[in-house]
Amino acid sequence: MSGITRRRALGAAAGAAAGLAAAGAAHAAIRTTDPRPQHAPGGATAVPGSFDEVYQGRRIQGHPTHHGGHGGGWHGGHDAGYTVRVDGEELHVMRNADGTWISVVNHYEPRATPRALARAAVTELQGAALVPLALG
Repeated sequence: MSGITRRRALGAAAGAAAGLAAAGAAHAAIRTTDPRPQHAPGGATAVPGSFDEVYQGRRIQGHPTHHGGHGGGWHGGHDAGYTVRVDGEELHVMRNADGTWISVVNHYEPRATPRALARAAVTELQGAALVPLALG
């Protein structure tokens, strides 16, 4: 006989189910904002509009571009992108497949819009200057 009883097997299964439920609850608690993108008519994901504001004493700007690549933010070289600047320095951004946005400062914390992403980067920088990213 193998030493695994029905009671042990059921206990292990119940423990695994409880662990999965706790992980799901923790994941739900982490996502306090709705990162889903705004959609244009016909189901296409809309490119966000421009913004220019002062947030926590830092000037943040963003606008659509049409050159793609890393500077524009659309991963995969699409024909439209987005540029974000913090105090005139470019914050490299990328749009995820689900329409959320990430940056080099907040790579693992997606945001719903480039404006929200720029604000989160300013908060994370805590007054430090954004250093230009040398690609290539």
